Amino acid sequence: MRAVAARVTRASVTVDREVVGAIEGEGLLVLLGVRTDDTPETAEWMARKLHELRILDGERSCAEAGAPLLVVSQFTLYGEVRKGRRPSWTAAARPEVAEPLVDAVVAALRARGAHVETGVFGAQMAVESVNDGPFTVLVESPG
Repeated sequence: MRAVAARVTRASVTVDREVVGAIEGEGLLVLLGVRTDDTPETAEWMARKLHELRILDGERSCAEAGAPLLVVSQFTLYGEVRKGRRPSWTAAARPEVAEPLVDAVVAALRARGAHVETGVFGAQMAVESVNDGPFTVLVESPG
């Protein structure tokens, strides 16, 4: 699993001109990609890492600050562009594999007490954010 986690002061995701998820105040916008070999254990690891990642102001985590997360699925994080001019998506999990694992990350975050908003899996989404810092990191699961 791969996530781009951005510290934000606000973020939202819109589908068909309707806001489907939004956070206000200090929090994380998480763009989440699922790889073909990811598992429910990977999802649990990613949820813990994102919740405890100390990148908020004062080196605090969402867990410490009670800060919200906006999680948006994004298979394009596994686009391979080293060869040619067109991305290859062979490392990205198929939707029937990826969607339950994205849902598992969200469920694991909520089980930890996190306030989580989401996009709509597979939809054409417009994501808006105000990056704080800017401070953005790449989180890659082991294996």
